Amino acid sequence: MDLTASASILVDAPASVIFDILADPHQHSRIDGSGQVQEIVDSPERLSEGARFSVAMRRGLPYRVTNTVVEFADDRLIAWKHRGAHVWRYELQPEGDRVRVTETWDGTAYPAVVRPFFRLLVLKDTRRALEETLVNLRAVAESDAVLRD
Repeated sequence: MDLTASASILVDAPASVIFDILADPHQHSRIDGSGQVQEIVDSPERLSEGARFSVAMRRGLPYRVTNTVVEFADDRLIAWKHRGAHVWRYELQPEGDRVRVTETWDGTAYPAVVRPFFRLLVLKDTRRALEETLVNLRAVAESDAVLRD
């Protein structure tokens, strides 16, 4: 049973501009499409493999998560996870003068017994949040790219 949600979008900005946004946790609230990211509580200025960052979140009630970067390739790939078994991943692929950004919520590491729960209660909202996040990321990255010129 597949337990992933994914969306992609073409962005008219250099991969370095897009990646700078993703690798800076302090910018995540600028692009968050879920409405849950409140503020960064603790993080390095720029993420790298193994880096940890803590985020104040809100989904009804406030909570806090600490994420660890588990995949990292500058200007191409960044992924993180917290105590849960799911991974948030961003992949950047050049397409002509633009960059395709794919965001994936990957819950394939969850045990089979909990997968139906996530499929019913999480994936629908997650897909919507991914799509909204990517629309926000495109707007922010394209704006930041103009400011850099």
